[in-house]
Amino acid sequence: MNQNQTQFNESSISLQSIILFLFASATGMLVAVLLLPIVLPNMQFSLSGDAPKAYWYLSRGTAFVSLSLLWISMALGLGITNKAARFWPGLPATFAIHEYVSLLGLAFAAFHALIILGDHYIQFTFLQLLVPFSTVDYRPFWVGIGQIGFYVWAIVAVSFYIRPVIGQKFWRFLHYASFGMYVLGIAHGIFSGTDTSMGWAQNYYWFSAGSLIFLFTARIIGSLLEVLFPAKKQVPTPRPTQG
Repeated sequence: MNQNQTQFNESSISLQSIILFLFASATGMLVAVLLLPIVLPNMQFSLSGDAPKAYWYLSRGTAFVSLSLLWISMALGLGITNKAARFWPGLPATFAIHEYVSLLGLAFAAFHALIILGDHYIQFTFLQLLVPFSTVDYRPFWVGIGQIGFYVWAIVAVSFYIRPVIGQKFWRFLHYASFGMYVLGIAHGIFSGTDTSMGWAQNYYWFSAGSLIFLFTARIIGSLLEVLFPAKKQVPTPRPTQG
């Protein structure tokens, strides 16, 4: 790894900033849920009563937002590794967007889980949200798969800030776990989501997963071509000596 690539792989924001960012994002979305019924009185019925449905809708919506941000982050990361990002918008900008989008997706994933506490149909507890496979009444295995994916996502995000401690090799190993994280996330969405039977949801899953598979395949082929046909270093032509 050259010096420029190492520079791009280092975090562009501090650990304090990421904690503040995640906290502010989750708090802002929760405050919005509390204030919207006041601003829009018609939403009061959906957020309160014996069977409020808004929390379930918000959880479903933010699930797709979170998965979409993860998809964009993965695509940007693959664009960095296969050097396509050099053409547009450039490696430094791509890496910064890659990191910010990943953090924003993590915040939406946290909101996706926390907002479901307001739903009275499934009646998740906070402990069940924290402990994978502990849910009882709603698809415990596939919900647990999503919970594990969230924890892997959080570990990958934190790994930028403990890289000097864990070393370069282990850091790269954790970063490669992003692929497994995406598989867990999309499996969670397909098998535990209530929108999977909808045509638009199926098209979304096919397009997002298929595009990442394409980029990943292009990355592998590019690496093989570099090994089989290494670029020849140009030897400078010696300056002719004067007679």
